[in-house]
Amino acid sequence: MQIFGLDIGGSGIKGAPVDLDRGDLAQERFKVLTPHPATPDGVADGVKQVVEHYGWTGPVGLTFPGVVTDGSTIRTAANVDRSWIDTDARALFSERLGGLPVTVVNDADAAGVAEMHFGAGRDRRGTVILLTFGTGIGSALFVDGALVPNTELGHLELHGHDAEKRASSKAKEDEELTWEHWAHRVQKYLAHVEMLFSPELFIIGGGVSRKSHKFLHYIEGIKAEIVPAQLQNNAGIVGAAMRAAEKDS
Repeated sequence: MQIFGLDIGGSGIKGAPVDLDRGDLAQERFKVLTPHPATPDGVADGVKQVVEHYGWTGPVGLTFPGVVTDGSTIRTAANVDRSWIDTDARALFSERLGGLPVTVVNDADAAGVAEMHFGAGRDRRGTVILLTFGTGIGSALFVDGALVPNTELGHLELHGHDAEKRASSKAKEDEELTWEHWAHRVQKYLAHVEMLFSPELFIIGGGVSRKSHKFLHYIEGIKAEIVPAQLQNNAGIVGAAMRAAEKDS
């Protein structure tokens, strides 16, 4: 079974049809740059461009980098334009896609759902936290496999700062940090999250997951197991498609 998955990020909008039997992309993903400012209309145009690239005419699952309530309403917009707040995202995207059925989910929650079903969290019980490091830091919290939605742990205060302003991939790039220096910031962040939630497992996702060999060995003193996401930066696309399939069934 194939469903279209699309991942909206602070820097890029990427998507592809997803093979839900394998938990992998059915075709090579297509990406466009996120417009700046990332307004609802601008992002919706980017979404349309990605979906039309494949000539897709079925259900579409989309991630959004912020809190999504009742499957549609955007409540936070840290890394996109603030005009998103209170937007009915499902109605906006469906209208722009010519009436196609649309499902909208928090981006890290989508990545977490995919990793728990197909990837590094498969068959893991207890408390598992997936963290995506990109433009910001996204989080997905699972207890015995059940998702606690919209946690947004990247916005925890750490040493007087919004954590993602110090420990995201964007912070590494903007400040030209070495992998070791950045890993020490990530370590402090993980220690803070561990103190609050005592997880058995941290899954590190986002684009840095494919470069885990460059930084994970620098992270020390964390009791939880730390592993890279197996679906790497495609996890959000796969998870979005999974959620759309649930709604379509």
